[in-house]
Amino acid sequence: MKILVTGGAGYIGGTVAGLLVEKGNQAVVFDNLSHGRRELLPAGVGFVEGELADRAAIESLFIAAKEAGEPFDGVLHFAALIEAGESMVRPEIFFRNNTASTLSLLEAILAHGPRRLVFSSTAAVYGEPETVPIQEDARLLPTNAYGESKLLVEHMLNWLNRIHGLRYASLRYFNVAGAPEGANGITRGEAHEPESHLIPLVLDVALGRRKSIRIYGDDYPTPDGTCIRDYIHVSDLADAHLLALGALETRERLIYNLGNGQGFSVREVIESARRVTGHAIPAEMHPRRAGDPAVLVASSEKAIRELGWKPRYTQLDDVIRTAWIWHQKRYAS
Repeated sequence: MKILVTGGAGYIGGTVAGLLVEKGNQAVVFDNLSHGRRELLPAGVGFVEGELADRAAIESLFIAAKEAGEPFDGVLHFAALIEAGESMVRPEIFFRNNTASTLSLLEAILAHGPRRLVFSSTAAVYGEPETVPIQEDARLLPTNAYGESKLLVEHMLNWLNRIHGLRYASLRYFNVAGAPEGANGITRGEAHEPESHLIPLVLDVALGRRKSIRIYGDDYPTPDGTCIRDYIHVSDLADAHLLALGALETRERLIYNLGNGQGFSVREVIESARRVTGHAIPAEMHPRRAGDPAVLVASSEKAIRELGWKPRYTQLDDVIRTAWIWHQKRYAS
């Protein structure tokens, strides 16, 4: 297959683009490099720099591919802003970048592109869960503008499927972690600037880049009092994207939650990092942050049952082990 990967110079998109090539497909990354790094693109992946809002640029890619006799077979859409906290300070840029720009992509697809799209959505579309683990038919009520910006895209996809026959899969997940292990070892991993995700922050402490890790609240109704979250290894997530893309050959509309099947508390993440790194990793207690639910875990039973998806990294230590290898390489200099 020949697949367009928007946002493919980033952490998740780049991992999926690499897997596409590894499996004998042609991947073309479309990215503005605002949060991605071109030098980390896997070997064999094509690259086009551009803005998602530039409908004409995307249409020209589709038209040129058709004229060359190598049309695109599908689109994997990752390009987005992802910081939920920032979305509550500047919601307008999330609706512009995540929602309006995606509409430009969808218009280009309807005009000249393939009729298969896999959308990297988010479990933030559910907001505060009524039951855990969260099922795909749970109420959709985001509590931040980031989740709302993604949910609006899902609404657009539903209508474009009904009216224009655009086949799509929407994949919802929480926290992605770890680094892909390939024939050449680990060559890319999670990297945000500034960093706000728990596992990289904990590993920063192990490397001596931070003095301690902050724990926000230890009085939640959980076994150890700290928040429980769902972590999925980036390679397992990449597998699910390719399975969903393949399923769209015969299916019209797919919605799946993706996770590790169990949640891990903040304390469990810190203890795992201590085991993996061999460092003490001091922790500081701080008051709860407003809006942090006690438990956020998504059920993946539907994806496992219907897609035949089989997560390989089900143990937290294995997820953090791969992240630790990447983290050391990233800051080796």
